[in-house]
Amino acid sequence: MQVHILWEFIDKPWGGGNQFLKALKQQFIKTGVYTDSPAEADIILFNSHQFQKKVLKLKLKYPKKIFVHRVDGPLFQTRGKAGKVTDRKIFFCNDLIADGTIFQSTWSRKESYLQGMKKNLFETCIINAPDPEIFFPKPTYSNKNHPDQKIRLITTTWSSNPRKGFDIYHYLDKHLDFSRFSMTFIGNTDKPFTNITTKAPLPSVDLAHALRKHDIFIAASTGEPCSNSFLEAQHCGLPAVARNNSSYPELLNRNGVLFENREDVIEKIEYIAQHLDKYQSTMSVAHISEITKLYCAFFTTIQQAISKKHYSPKKLTRPNYCLSRIRL
Repeated sequence: MQVHILWEFIDKPWGGGNQFLKALKQQFIKTGVYTDSPAEADIILFNSHQFQKKVLKLKLKYPKKIFVHRVDGPLFQTRGKAGKVTDRKIFFCNDLIADGTIFQSTWSRKESYLQGMKKNLFETCIINAPDPEIFFPKPTYSNKNHPDQKIRLITTTWSSNPRKGFDIYHYLDKHLDFSRFSMTFIGNTDKPFTNITTKAPLPSVDLAHALRKHDIFIAASTGEPCSNSFLEAQHCGLPAVARNNSSYPELLNRNGVLFENREDVIEKIEYIAQHLDKYQSTMSVAHISEITKLYCAFFTTIQQAISKKHYSPKKLTRPNYCLSRIRL
């Protein structure tokens, strides 16, 4: 089996999809199944709504190859009405081209169906995981390592979209007891904070180092199919206080607690702060090697169905019409 990821990889700080696909590519390389050449690939993995015209051209050029779609969203949940147009592109391309569909969470799968996505013959849910050579926990936890003895909170996000949890972060900026806690925000903000320390987006290595200097991760965004920033913090050993929304309940995995809104977020932060040693010692995360095996097992399922003549890769009809739909 040879796998090609249709993606333009970016080394500087970028969105979560870019970060995960870089880590996945490295694992494919380590296991000897990756190729930079679509012509040599058995499997072409494409992502969400990006590079759909390239996907279409590759499908026309290589109609017998297996195309697998890693779905994001639905983007309507984070971008509102503007996201609906992109969701239609994702759903159309999935129905037209994808022999298999990989959702990042069961929440994403369910919500995509509700927004009009058709079920595919081959589907699965596989969460993300970061690069373990970058995102790993500090050897031991002790608040005594902090000179000011404060419990250090942190949150990270690339996007400044209001749905990224800024209602909670601005609430904490005004109401958190900063004599006992400190808080850092790394990323792009919607507007300045008063008490929360703000830092610009960081490269992965620097971001992981910053995460390991903190104690608790605050995850307050909504409509998350599978937050990479949340998983990066978990892999750095930080228990989370996460919003009871979208995919967080299934991703949390006893590595923290859920909160509902402004009324209980500080209470939940206090609870984790009182039990830091317990949560630090019982953190459980899925390694990227496990995630890669799940991807390969899914690819193999489709290959076996084809070899047994139970399935044939999808065939494109009316390509000009298809291209016009993708350009919606």
